[in-house]
Amino acid sequence: MTTLQQAIEQVKIAGNKAFVPYIMAGDGGLSTIKPTILKLQKLGVTVIEVGIPFTDPVADGPTIEQAGERALAEGVTLRKVLETLAVFREEITVPLVVMTYFNPVLAYGLVSFAEACLAAGVKGLIVPDVPLEESAILREKLNPHGVDIVQLVSLTSPPERIARIATASQGFVYAVTVNGITGTRASFADDLAGHFARLRELSNIPVLAGFGISTPEQVVSMGELGDGVIVGSAIVTALHEGDFGKVEALVAASKNMREKSTL
Repeated sequence: MTTLQQAIEQVKIAGNKAFVPYIMAGDGGLSTIKPTILKLQKLGVTVIEVGIPFTDPVADGPTIEQAGERALAEGVTLRKVLETLAVFREEITVPLVVMTYFNPVLAYGLVSFAEACLAAGVKGLIVPDVPLEESAILREKLNPHGVDIVQLVSLTSPPERIARIATASQGFVYAVTVNGITGTRASFADDLAGHFARLRELSNIPVLAGFGISTPEQVVSMGELGDGVIVGSAIVTALHEGDFGKVEALVAASKNMREKSTL
């Protein structure tokens, strides 16, 4: 399986944009993980972000928080998710990024967690409550197992910190497009174009836009700023409601964007 950066770069070299859907693992039970991932990769997504339910998700808005609560009610844990992924690893053809918080990782044990990620085919990790200054321990334990540590860049960070994060991030830079938590938005921050231009100048790896992207139109407009988009709450809602057509529409929008980018 290709690495995160390779997967996104391959799309970029073809003149296209990356599309990364976020799913809450176990929303509906552990049995939903395999069919959801296989259906998404069949649609042609670039990477899949696998969210782990947590009791205090400080970066998540109501939609993802409620999905996490449903998964927790089903007894879903970080360990069970990784064990489930490992069972059908050979069927997974797109890189997976796990999004979790530090407490579950610490409880798992860093070495055991790294080994479980390797067994599950995980290629990236996002831990939003571990700041850059404290992330070395994650890189030390996860990088030898082929797992990149993806850093988030907020709009409010000062220029020198943005530069450090852009340099330190692995796989891709997760560029947050709003001030606040995840969730659908009607509008985004001002001067995002300038912000993304600076990020792309500073970074040697792809820059993806995330947070608040929830409609096909936003997929196109936000995708034009960087190397692709990450869509979370809209995907989680559609999957919970059993409306895969909405998921297909979001992915289709990214494909239309890709086609336009090659004209």
